[in-house]
Amino acid sequence: MIERGGQQQLIALSADKGAEQWLCPVGPAYKNQMGNGTRATPTIAGERVFVFSGEGILAAVNLPDGKLLWSKNLLSELNTPQADYGMACSPLVVGDQVIVSVGAANGSVAAFDVGSGKLIWKTGNDPAGYSSPALLTVDGKEQIVAFTGGSVMGLAPGAGSQLWRFPYETDFACNIATPIAWQGKVFISAGENHGCTLLKVKAANDGFEATEVWSSPGPKSVLRTEWQTAILLDDHLYGFDNVGGAGPISHLTCVNVETGKPAWQQARFGKGNMIAADGKLLMSTMKGELVVARASPRAYEEMGRATVLSGMTRQAPSLANGLLYLRDDKEIVCLDMKQR
Repeated sequence: MIERGGQQQLIALSADKGAEQWLCPVGPAYKNQMGNGTRATPTIAGERVFVFSGEGILAAVNLPDGKLLWSKNLLSELNTPQADYGMACSPLVVGDQVIVSVGAANGSVAAFDVGSGKLIWKTGNDPAGYSSPALLTVDGKEQIVAFTGGSVMGLAPGAGSQLWRFPYETDFACNIATPIAWQGKVFISAGENHGCTLLKVKAANDGFEATEVWSSPGPKSVLRTEWQTAILLDDHLYGFDNVGGAGPISHLTCVNVETGKPAWQQARFGKGNMIAADGKLLMSTMKGELVVARASPRAYEEMGRATVLSGMTRQAPSLANGLLYLRDDKEIVCLDMKQR
């Protein structure tokens, strides 16, 4: 998603050369006192692309030619206020449904038909939060796990019925990171000095119940992910531990997911985002750097660092076919990461 000519537009570029293939306007330019521009990442499913804008427009676009298929203002339709920082959930597609966190009364999470945009179901009473729902296997059962502004909950795919709910309230409803599954359990973390928790979810009576396996809350938590989802590799979590209430200090941290014990910490690494590939952590910093480090629980080992963007970014890198893509507010760059 980009903003051009006073509009939010979905853009398609050729992967190898960056040539513009098509543009599709989905709404007016988004302005917010907490920062302008769209928040969510587009989701591709089959030959459709789904986008969710900062003011709550959910739209479907035809992938081959960029034609707008349908568009709905969910805040108007479900009569709910906009989240303080803007709607930030990336759409989740499960079968013939596209699912987003909306934060409406009796509709924290809602599902819409991928072909028509028609509302299929809605559930929950929490504010929206800023996390994206995920399809996870929990206690041997596929579930939609949504981290709302007030809780994490498991929902039945298809029907959307609530299977379980675990309260998790943070200041300003700032639950942002996506839940992570590990051995049938669910890991969640939030900034604003909130902390992190590993939940065991198991069948109980006619439904499921969620209980803490371990929890690390408050200012001394081992991991307080602000707006970055941690990476899980070989029973260890790699993430950005943000100090204070959205403060400038962040540590890069490795934590044993089974025990909640820290393996190592690179103090004051700075805010950033990351993906993992080929045994490496590929990290973008807010200063526009790309940092490559070995993904090992033994110690932090930096392999390289370079400034690749001229402006500030909060975007995670994206990697496909050996090409790595990064963006800031003005440009998109492609780096060849293939070994020669």
